[in-house]
Amino acid sequence: MARTPLDLDELVEHWTLLKDEQALVSGKRGATRLGFAVLLKFYTQYGRFPRNRAELPGEAVEFVARQVQVPALELESYNWSGRTVEYHRAQIREHLGFRECSVADAEKLTAYLAEHVANKERRPEQVRVELLVRCREESIEPPTSGRCDRIVGPRCVRPRSH
Repeated sequence: MARTPLDLDELVEHWTLLKDEQALVSGKRGATRLGFAVLLKFYTQYGRFPRNRAELPGEAVEFVARQVQVPALELESYNWSGRTVEYHRAQIREHLGFRECSVADAEKLTAYLAEHVANKERRPEQVRVELLVRCREESIEPPTSGRCDRIVGPRCVRPRSH
């Protein structure tokens, strides 16, 4: 299914670097500068990091690239795995007041879903939405997709008793 291109209003609203974000980006150069900036803006919009380059709308990359004065093509040389991207993610989490999902967080999220969501909602995809909302409320970076599946899985979605 094709994605609808972003219009200028959406680009300005969701992909404009704010003053404090510009300060975070300012010490970086080239692909690192652009990669960091698009990770930051994606996270502020979606509450998670993109899984890969393909998740980033081309027009958004172009829009951010103009702001940071780095050619959009430079993003192709940004390394999506390794120490640099992990450091960038940590900086972004810290800046936005989020933390990685710990084992204790996952247990609390599971208990919350079991108590407050699973008794009235049976569709795993809707329970997942509630999980992501709760993560945002608690300033927790959402767990990986596989970990979300385990949290939402059989422990949370229980059959109704008759």
